[in-house]
Amino acid sequence: MSELKLHPNAAQSLNQWHAMIKKADLKALPELLDPQVVFRSPMAHTPYPGAPVVNMILNTVSGVFEDFQYHRELSTADGLNVILEFSAKVGEKQLKGIDMIRFNEQGKIVEFEVMVRPLSGLQALGEEMGRRLGAFLAASKA
Repeated sequence: MSELKLHPNAAQSLNQWHAMIKKADLKALPELLDPQVVFRSPMAHTPYPGAPVVNMILNTVSGVFEDFQYHRELSTADGLNVILEFSAKVGEKQLKGIDMIRFNEQGKIVEFEVMVRPLSGLQALGEEMGRRLGAFLAASKA
């Protein structure tokens, strides 16, 4: 991958993110999240706000994805936004997607948005996430 031109604090947080993903251990994720972080799901119209909810979503999806791998990274000129292209499986369904992560100048994640294709992969992901987190997510939006 080419060298990203990130804000130093964002670069440090992104390196921590990659280390957690590589180990499949997101215990330290709360340290990277701004308290007001927002998660934008490929399945839901409205965002999920707050570090506890975002932490739960990202920890759960890391257990749903199989054969998860990042491929390319792109960053914005301000050095506070990255786009990470990935592939994974959910059951028998292959999918491709992107994580769009926005950091603040302190290096905390303030927005995490996910897009996934094809529709069959997105549906498999939505079904499994709903099975694992449906009640939790419904309560968090109430």
